[in-house]
Amino acid sequence: MRILSGIQPSGTLHLGNYFGMMQPAVELQRQGECYYFIADYHALTTSSESALLRERVRGVALDFLACGLDPARTVFFRQSAVPEVHELAWYLSIVTPVGLLERCHSYKDKLAKGFSPNNGLFAYPVLMAADILLYDADRVPVGKDQKQHLEVTRDIAAKFNETFGETFRIPEAAIREETAVLPGLDGQKMSKSYHNTIEIFAPEKEFRKKVMSIKTDSTPVAEPKPIADSAILALARCVAGAAEVDAMMASMRQGGRGYGDYKQQLFEWLWHYFAPMRARRAELAAQPRLVDEILAAGEAAARRYALTVVARARKAVGIRG
Repeated sequence: MRILSGIQPSGTLHLGNYFGMMQPAVELQRQGECYYFIADYHALTTSSESALLRERVRGVALDFLACGLDPARTVFFRQSAVPEVHELAWYLSIVTPVGLLERCHSYKDKLAKGFSPNNGLFAYPVLMAADILLYDADRVPVGKDQKQHLEVTRDIAAKFNETFGETFRIPEAAIREETAVLPGLDGQKMSKSYHNTIEIFAPEKEFRKKVMSIKTDSTPVAEPKPIADSAILALARCVAGAAEVDAMMASMRQGGRGYGDYKQQLFEWLWHYFAPMRARRAELAAQPRLVDEILAAGEAAARRYALTVVARARKAVGIRG
């Protein structure tokens, strides 16, 4: 079984990235052959500073390796190191209905949030389909909000196979429902686009400040606190034991403690949970050549396989290789 996933270098790593993508990706390393990539082409839809993009690509590589990615088990690479993805995206685009892209929630959501419409945002799902199909992926770990894009990939692959003959493997989504959408500081989905994130490797003072700024209601200290849709509890479930979370819930139902106490407890759980990863990241940052070697090896392996798939696609559409 081949597993594939990618993460955009559009900012520093936050809790939503880790629990929505990185943690399940690391766990899946023992279940199959994994291809994980840094989606720097995709990041261009929201980034126009070249130096910053290069810095963020490096940061994502450090983050992923610090969080447990094992290069001995995984092909780890930069998306842009395999330019064949664009050739494949063109072949896929000729069978992709415009209406299919117009219905994508991510595109409509970004327009609603004030993003200026461009073809990169609009055609994002086609490039994502090429990312997936280029490596014959069987399973794709995605956040709940990306499930539709995986369905679009399946539709595009099926249409291509129907039009040109069996060429692509149809992938399946792998979604962890319990952490698929993690709340941010304002209660919305945690996202760099919404500026509501908690960065995992932020300095302690900054990290604490973010946790303490989680939005809560105005329930008095003495009164029971509502637990439905509580961002504090949602984040606590990711890093604390069941007994600890149950105790926090019982205390909130009883009343007598302010939200500041619960946020302080959450901060301590989060800070302790990521301590080993902070230490590992510092070690890797001090060995830049090692990180370069890991990426180079992954990129060579990824491109070797990609060339075989592009050759199939060329033959299918009638382009000479």
